[in-house]
Amino acid sequence: RSRLLGPNVTRLPDASAARGEIALTIDDGPDPAVTPAVLDLLDRHGAKASFFCIAARAATQPALTREILARGHCVQNHSHVHRHNFAMLGPRGYTAELERAQQVLADITGRRPHCFRAPAGLRNPFLDPVLHRLGLHLVSWTRRGFDTRERAPQRVLERLTRDLAAGDILLLHDGHAATTAAGRPVLLEVLPPLLERCRAVGLRCVTLTAALPPRRTASDA
Repeated sequence: RSRLLGPNVTRLPDASAARGEIALTIDDGPDPAVTPAVLDLLDRHGAKASFFCIAARAATQPALTREILARGHCVQNHSHVHRHNFAMLGPRGYTAELERAQQVLADITGRRPHCFRAPAGLRNPFLDPVLHRLGLHLVSWTRRGFDTRERAPQRVLERLTRDLAAGDILLLHDGHAATTAAGRPVLLEVLPPLLERCRAVGLRCVTLTAALPPRRTASDA
């Protein structure tokens, strides 16, 4: 969540927070076994989310990726292949990875993402100039549930709701999700009580498209 390497959005803008909004962000999908159930739960609770999709995965699930938008959510850039050495890339590597993801996601959905999340949140000083040129906000999070490794839904829920406040950006995963002892994706167990908690304290889940204005590109400067 550091800002030493360039701008990094870890909370929604003040105006959004003043409206009682938070952002629920869901990474590493789309997953054909998990994402449809996530969409149904969000519909049931009247909540909107931002899906940071791995473009190569989205290319294998184009109809599901479009369904995310059709349900009123947004699709954002989580790189093309989610490389484990992402933080070791240089300018050419970042340009190739991000531009390819932008093009794939735009071809599928008809919309170019305006937010990017680095794999595992890791990066180096070469990333921000590429983001600036592509008009992409780097978006991290206020708090995360560690739901790719934590198998106890209650612990994930406690991490996400401790001191929960307007303007928070929450991180969960529909791809690479841990499962409970019963074999159910942790995300599907956490979402209902999380969304109920948000409703009870007067917080509204909105998309990053709604809350965050576009980032000016290098050509706008």
